[in-house]
Amino acid sequence: MSAYLSGFSLGLSLILAIGSQNAFVIKQGIKKHYVLLICLLCATSDALLIALGVAGFGAVVQEFPQIETFARYGGAAFLLFYGLLSFHSAFTKSHSLEDSTVSAGSVWKTAAACLAFTWLNPHVYLDTVVLLGSISTQFEGEQLQFGLGAMTASFCFFFSLGYGARLLSPLFKKPIAWKILEVFVGLTMLTIAASLAIF
Repeated sequence: MSAYLSGFSLGLSLILAIGSQNAFVIKQGIKKHYVLLICLLCATSDALLIALGVAGFGAVVQEFPQIETFARYGGAAFLLFYGLLSFHSAFTKSHSLEDSTVSAGSVWKTAAACLAFTWLNPHVYLDTVVLLGSISTQFEGEQLQFGLGAMTASFCFFFSLGYGARLLSPLFKKPIAWKILEVFVGLTMLTIAASLAIF
């Protein structure tokens, strides 16, 4: 049980910070658009990466650093583009939750964006595959329990974030709240894109 709890607590601590993926989940949760799908995609992706790390794929990533390089620059380009879209929306549109112009968009485009936030983020690989994979080796014979703990933390976190965000819905009946959110999301995306490109 200690291996499971260690995996849970470490997994939770690694995804608590507001990053590009979390900001996207919050935004979809507030709009109540495809929340179940988004939470499932994020948590399942995390679970797959954690499983790869515990199974030893972290060593492969360290052996072939070009995997991390591709994810780094591909992710930076995607985040730059999405961040600029958020600023464009903040300064050219006026939305509220009661406004029909806040459209859900295509489920396929939303899913693709969600997967891009996950799989084009090198921090995800470092946290799940490399870091969790490395630490799991300390639990000889209990790597499975450790990995399951980290996966459980991911599912708990994303579903709490996605469905908890709707509690903010009353606030987002005001167009100014949407503008502030779009600017916040844009700044988050551009900051992370810059950190990926520079460091």
